[in-house]
Amino acid sequence: MALIEFEHVTKAYPGGAAPAVADLNLQVEAGEFLTLLGPSGSGKTTTLMLLAGFEAPSAGTIRLDGQPIEALPAHRRNMGVVFQSYSLFPHMTVEQNVAFPLSVRRTSASVARAKVAAALDKVRLREFARRKPQQLSGGQQQRVALARALVFEPRVVLMDEPLSALDKKLREEMQLEIRRLHRELGVTMVFVTHDQAEARTLSDRVALFNQGRVEQVATPKELYERPANSFVAGFIGDNNMLRGARDAERGCLRTPRGALLRARCAGVAPDGRDAILCVRPEALHVAAEGARLATENRLDATLVDAIHQGDHWRLVMQLHDGNAADGRAPEWFAKIGPALPAGLDRGRRVSLGFRADEAWMY
Repeated sequence: MALIEFEHVTKAYPGGAAPAVADLNLQVEAGEFLTLLGPSGSGKTTTLMLLAGFEAPSAGTIRLDGQPIEALPAHRRNMGVVFQSYSLFPHMTVEQNVAFPLSVRRTSASVARAKVAAALDKVRLREFARRKPQQLSGGQQQRVALARALVFEPRVVLMDEPLSALDKKLREEMQLEIRRLHRELGVTMVFVTHDQAEARTLSDRVALFNQGRVEQVATPKELYERPANSFVAGFIGDNNMLRGARDAERGCLRTPRGALLRARCAGVAPDGRDAILCVRPEALHVAAEGARLATENRLDATLVDAIHQGDHWRLVMQLHDGNAADGRAPEWFAKIGPALPAGLDRGRRVSLGFRADEAWMY
């Protein structure tokens, strides 16, 4: 049995055009790190607030250890919460902030001291115990907030975009810190973010939200390699997309100009139905026009730009196989590296190739 279960959970607000969360069915296993990922307004934070007890569902059931908890107040759910804004008390020291959840639970002073010291050791802040929050860096304040969420040994730790206010370097350091704590403590963690790289770094599984619904729940590797639909393919990592019509007989996509491109099919659709082909930039082979490409699929394009990005080149190309009706020519990206092949100059015509097993059709 899963530790946490959402069963047909809906959250609608008065006057809202659509539910913030719609018919959610989701399970969280004990000890796992599950990330709720998605764009702004997709329902991920609302889901976390429903689990924490700060919001009540309009319909459906939320279970913890098999027991419904919708009517259980937040302070009785045994869940630690880390907010985006830290929410530390400025007039209290670090150790007083960390001790606050224990004082609410009327823990004895001697036990509280030991627990606070242990929590600060976990986040490597014991020497800052007597400082006030304003004397700490943003990363240190976030560590204090994390220690406060862990100090009473909760069953579940909930985190609502806790790293979004940090700069890139500090954010990456804190990601590793959270990953270390999860591995060492084995506590169940539910983490909200809109940053797909952060989700891939931290998660055992990711639930990708879109307009109040979950599009796919999978490991980061599965989301990247086997996206369930075009939304997942477009949101997770970089992806080149080309619209066309499905040629069911040949199992491929027919582009606006009649080229046939083979790909792995996600689901079954009738002949002639609109379809989207997706291929990752790193799966593209690029060569000067006329060069031989040993791939099933080939397209013509013009090289618009070549940008050196350290370990690879990012190529920007304008496809010749666009939609003639509205004059649009799709822009595709490729990752080539570390050296740029000869003949790939800006403005030159190029040939693109990719294998059928490295592309998806939706």
